[in-house]
Amino acid sequence: QVQLVESGGDLVQSGGSLRLSCAASGRTFSLYGLAWFRQALGNEREFVAAIGWARGTSLYANAVKGRFAISANSAKNMLYLQMNSLQPEDTAVYYCAASTYYAGDSSAQYTYWGQGTQVTVSS
Repeated sequence: QVQLVESGGDLVQSGGSLRLSCAASGRTFSLYGLAWFRQALGNEREFVAAIGWARGTSLYANAVKGRFAISANSAKNMLYLQMNSLQPEDTAVYYCAASTYYAGDSSAQYTYWGQGTQVTVSS
């Protein structure tokens, strides 16, 4: 089992920045990939970014490419999402997810999920 706890969500003005963190615990040695997803009110959960736990290869949704940066520190069991140039459409609950075999954009392939952290961007 792996436990994930997100933090760092906040209210920020349009154009601002936030850094989300996700602390992993438990059988973290078994992890292959981690990702961030988000879900806005009334919308389906959508992919934001993913990274290989060991190799560090990253993948981004087109909507955040060039503005967001995913990173991981496997020695500290931490996942991060640096979000710059935030826009109101980035408002959502952001979730950390982990998989023992996958590092892509399909939420169905991630076994472990955090509880989410709210990001609100005001215009």
